[in-house]
Amino acid sequence: MRSLLLSRRDLDFLLHDWLDVGALTSRERYAEHSRETFDAVLDLSERVAAEHFAPHNRAADTREPEFDGERVQMIPEVAKALEVFAGTGILSAAMDESVGGMQLPQAVAQACFLWFQAANVGTAAYPFLTIANANLLLAHGSPEQIDTWVGPMLEGRFFGTMCLSEPQAGSSLADITTRAEPRGDGTYRLFGNKMWISGGDHDLSENIVHLVLAKIPGGPAGVKGISLFLVPKILADGRRNDVVLAGVNHKMGYRGTVNTLLNFGEGRYRPGDEPGAVGHLVGEEHRGLAYMFHMMNEARVGVGGGAAALGYTGYLHALDYARSRVQGRREGQPVAIVEHPDVARMLLAQKAYAEGAVALVLYCARLLDEQRTAATAEDRGRALLLLDVLTPIAKSWPSQWCLHGNDLAIQVHGGYGYTREYAVEQFWRDNRLNAIHEGTHGIQGLDLLGRKVVMDGGAGLRLLLDTISATVTTARAVGLTTEADAVDAAASRTAEVTAALWAAGDPAVTLANSSVYLEAVGHVVVAWIWLEQLVAVGDRTGDFFDGKRAAAAYFLRHELARTGPQFVLLESLDRTTLDVRPEWL
Repeated sequence: MRSLLLSRRDLDFLLHDWLDVGALTSRERYAEHSRETFDAVLDLSERVAAEHFAPHNRAADTREPEFDGERVQMIPEVAKALEVFAGTGILSAAMDESVGGMQLPQAVAQACFLWFQAANVGTAAYPFLTIANANLLLAHGSPEQIDTWVGPMLEGRFFGTMCLSEPQAGSSLADITTRAEPRGDGTYRLFGNKMWISGGDHDLSENIVHLVLAKIPGGPAGVKGISLFLVPKILADGRRNDVVLAGVNHKMGYRGTVNTLLNFGEGRYRPGDEPGAVGHLVGEEHRGLAYMFHMMNEARVGVGGGAAALGYTGYLHALDYARSRVQGRREGQPVAIVEHPDVARMLLAQKAYAEGAVALVLYCARLLDEQRTAATAEDRGRALLLLDVLTPIAKSWPSQWCLHGNDLAIQVHGGYGYTREYAVEQFWRDNRLNAIHEGTHGIQGLDLLGRKVVMDGGAGLRLLLDTISATVTTARAVGLTTEADAVDAAASRTAEVTAALWAAGDPAVTLANSSVYLEAVGHVVVAWIWLEQLVAVGDRTGDFFDGKRAAAAYFLRHELARTGPQFVLLESLDRTTLDVRPEWL
């Protein structure tokens, strides 16, 4: 039976035919692996996702977590699924063997996790955050912190969170007020409130390890005064820490992930004679935001993966419906709606968005493998730089366009798609969060135009354009001249428009156009990703490969054309949004 979660055939094509993950086994880190081990863990992921995550996706949505004043109540299937997940070892799939990991390539691990995000993004969020939390501690924590907290997380006994935002300070982290007061024993006592904390309180694990941004009194102002603290719900000696669940947020979608307001140092629980939640400094004082970006950047690509997975499963559900729903006639005979050109248009658009987004996310994961294991420092540095440039696009492009794909999936279903009896309405609601959390669309635009394309004198943008140019050259050599010319022209416009924006001499005007810039450059990047896939397809024929060609043609003809007017608008240094006054709105 064809899966309605993801296409295993597509994942095999992307990982093996395109990204050539098998070549990584020649490197010391991955030498114990082979295609057989990669395929086995993908098989396991698909099976566990289908059997333990997908069945309660609707139930977790309709019976969302509730706070009874003392604890969070949620359906039991969530805990059961996470117990099975922990037993697979996928929590530590890409981590070092020294900490109990499988030491799989990141590209393979990312592909495995897509199955769980497609099956049930709400339940998948708990291990998603835990993996990122553990990776941060492995990079910046002390040996004692790693021994005490990371091991149990990788066993699935503890789960992790990230605590950044506060009720009065969302993305403006310079304005956080949570404070951490040092004590003579090397610990700190934390006081404050944290809002929008996914997985902030539950009974799914023995413990919850919070990574909390706070300011030490007397430190520098703004973001330079932010430090990072490890604050467990239960202390290592078994005492309850003063981390109190103050409330649960009720969301439009993504309901299976409990989202909380936490109070630190409220006084409800006092571990010892002093008030405050006991915290342990991670790394050095006042470097907390830099450390947290380790987790945030990983989470941003992961959010893009979740958006891509939801777009993909929405597409497959719509395709399945369109093939079985008979309506209308051709030459007097009833036909399935998949035969109608406008339905085919909507399905092809979804395919182009979903397969393009998954490919982009896996490409970013493959860059992480290069950053970790490439033969030379120069190659490792290039992978890191290219990943830096692509991260805001990998986060925001799938979040915008796979959401649009979910919208089209509803439309393919017609009136049925607007009912709760069909899954596609939930996919849309779940996916709507991905443009918000881990940095909104606007923040990613500011990051791309304001930082990433100008850092190191524009080295990141040059590397991206050079990489695209290399693909264009290869594509022309194999006869993809028309497609290569379209991508080449769009890349050239990216360079011209970026220069024009920064030649304005007024950063306010430049950055007022950053969201449009993100959308245009995002489309150029995904067009390049589709050109890459066409090169990998080669001259092979058959439904799968012909489908790839059709999706690429759709994207290059219908979607890439959107960038023309956008680049013209950007080049004009438009001030419309900059000059508008609040009283006009």
